[in-house]
Amino acid sequence: MKAIVCRALTGPDSLCLEDVAEPRPGPGQVRIRVRACGVNFADSLITRGQYQKQPQPPFSPGFEVAGEVLELGADVQGLAVGDRVIALTPHGGYAEQLVAEATRCVAMPAEMSWEDGAAFPVVFGTSHVALWHRARLRAGETLVVHGAAGGVGLTAVVIGKLLQARVIATANGQAKLQVARANGADHLIDTSVEDVRLRIKELTGGHGADVVYDPVGGDLFTASLRSMAFEGRILVIGFAGGGVPQIPANHLLVKNVDVIGVNWPAYAEMHPQVMSASFRRLLQWVVDGAIKPHVSATYPLARAVEALNQVLSRKSTGKVLIVMN
Repeated sequence: MKAIVCRALTGPDSLCLEDVAEPRPGPGQVRIRVRACGVNFADSLITRGQYQKQPQPPFSPGFEVAGEVLELGADVQGLAVGDRVIALTPHGGYAEQLVAEATRCVAMPAEMSWEDGAAFPVVFGTSHVALWHRARLRAGETLVVHGAAGGVGLTAVVIGKLLQARVIATANGQAKLQVARANGADHLIDTSVEDVRLRIKELTGGHGADVVYDPVGGDLFTASLRSMAFEGRILVIGFAGGGVPQIPANHLLVKNVDVIGVNWPAYAEMHPQVMSASFRRLLQWVVDGAIKPHVSATYPLARAVEALNQVLSRKSTGKVLIVMN
């Protein structure tokens, strides 16, 4: 089979397309024919040796796939050859086949395409657990979403509206902001020309943000911290802007502000019941037609590096996918 292989931890440019042996499932595992794979910012981190759970080369990147079960390992229950599944894996998705733990596979609703299945788990899972479980977002609260047209940001806008919050979306430029508007954002802030702190204060009548969803970091985090409501919560999703903020504890004290980390993949190991409950809710929304992944670009496996660079450039909206022939 063909796979994109990382043989040196020097970044995405070290990836190359190779012919490799088909994998074999061990006990509790299944072999999957990959139909589509989601591309994420974290895929670049794993190619640089900077991910939380770092494999050593050679390996293939890719955390989320949609495909069909080809083979069952010993002791697998609840799955059969031919089943359509969404699978989460520590790596390996940039390939025509992979082996995944059966416990990290969920059945795809008939309504979902391969592309929607691959675009779904990381971004919707992250945003739902962040807003529902970590921030406990309540109906009527004001939610600020940074990077609101990006992979996770756009899903935070959608889920925020489903949880009946008032959503303020920030993004760089009007084109991206209109994508957020089309997905339900109530108010827009153009970070390229507007003062984010002042606009949040204006849009909330001085109250400030109850919850901030921040996958960007850097200066946006600092602006958010200065525009929080009393007992506001800032969700630390990631640092796509490149800067890891240093948090002055005295600012947290003045308004009883919570800064909340969100390491979504850790729930699969530490608290799988949280991830399972979240997926049940999300998949029901899919069946009901309440949510649908926004896919802005698809690439064949041979152009995987181009797909990843599209995400890293922050020019894409929603999800970028690798789609197999």
